[in-house]
Amino acid sequence: MENRLRILLLRPRPPKETIGLQHVMICEPLELEYLVGNIDKAKASVKIIDMILEKKPIEFFINKYKPHIVGMTAYITHVGAVKEMARKIKRLSNQTITVVGGVHAEVVPEDFISKYIDCIICSNPVETFNKIIDRVRAGVDTKEIEGTYVKGKKHIRTSSYNILPPDRGSVKKYRKKYYYMFHNPCALIKTSLGCPYTCSFCFCKEITGGKYFARKIDEVMEELESIKEREIYIVDDDFLFNEDRLNLFCDELEKRNIHKRFLVYGRADFIASHEKVIGRLSRHGLSAVIVGVESVREKDLKDFNKRSSLENNEKAIRILQKYGIELYATMILQPDFTKKDFRQIEDYIIGLNVSFVNLQPLTPLPGTEIYDDYKDRILVSRKDYAMWDLAHIVLEPKYMSIRQYYYQIIKTYARIVLRPDNIIKMLKKYGIKEVAKMWWGSQFVSLQYIGKIIRGR
Repeated sequence: MENRLRILLLRPRPPKETIGLQHVMICEPLELEYLVGNIDKAKASVKIIDMILEKKPIEFFINKYKPHIVGMTAYITHVGAVKEMARKIKRLSNQTITVVGGVHAEVVPEDFISKYIDCIICSNPVETFNKIIDRVRAGVDTKEIEGTYVKGKKHIRTSSYNILPPDRGSVKKYRKKYYYMFHNPCALIKTSLGCPYTCSFCFCKEITGGKYFARKIDEVMEELESIKEREIYIVDDDFLFNEDRLNLFCDELEKRNIHKRFLVYGRADFIASHEKVIGRLSRHGLSAVIVGVESVREKDLKDFNKRSSLENNEKAIRILQKYGIELYATMILQPDFTKKDFRQIEDYIIGLNVSFVNLQPLTPLPGTEIYDDYKDRILVSRKDYAMWDLAHIVLEPKYMSIRQYYYQIIKTYARIVLRPDNIIKMLKKYGIKEVAKMWWGSQFVSLQYIGKIIRGR
């Protein structure tokens, strides 16, 4: 084996069956950029290939770069696609080491078992990937490396953020194409790992084994200063958590004269009880918050172990509106919904003058707390990975057919987002070009739902 390895890192394109938000957002592959930023360049040359944006097939890149190692990142929807890519890679070059990682591999690594995949990274991805590099350089077998999946073996996750920043230059050719809704172009940054809450449906807390730890604010600021984009998507599972840390965040933005626009995740109960800090964040660039409103039924919030309430939801929405912060609300649709429940969502969201909502059928993802509670009621096969996208109906509706349920989703969404006063508001705020782009992208999602209605599955 030559001294300096050639490494390809791939982000797969979602399967056609997946109802994907890639039509209205394509974010940078931050997890791959972290790998590049933490690989010793004396040991390897590394290239990231974003298959969402590339037109050429995987074979082209394998033949062009002749990599010693190919690393692939994946969510559950990508499992089948990653296995197929690994098969094609091995067919072209059986000596190439194939590696898969990402959030699904860390929680349900057994899904990736394949004779075409050599290593499944299930803990400490940066450290583990570098161990794989060292083994390959030394010409040593890559089996049973600590941090890779071995049946029956438990792996310890490191509760720290002791890694170098991501190498954003590694996706220089793609950067202008990365955006989220109206945040365009948009860069990602992560300031903490894990989630401090215990919502039963959530995958986030499973990734870190229920642990939560935050980066030092000084490190976050140094990284922010290095990012050229003005629009920043903070992809913490919950950024709005610690009031003191958020005030320190604002202090440092002032001190360093950093002017960015931020999109973050946040909980309604925190927003409702911390208006002062939300107001301060709004003056320091907080422009949008993704909030899990989840339901218009108090019972659902209790069942989800959400530890919040409808009152908190409404108060939070009012606070965000008061400070001109956009709300991207997410709602979980229960299988026992009736037409009346869908109308109640419409009345609730429209009554509160919310512009954007993401309607997600309840999906008990494998690896989550609620999966075992629902596994006997799941309609789709565990191996129909492309359909585990939080948009397909995976649980049998109780009071209507699958076809009718899909129809209610698309009708409710259309009535909320396409109401005339909302369109006028969006045009005034974002302009014709950006609204047209979002409308065009949303049509692809709508067509996927219409196909579901026609097929009834």
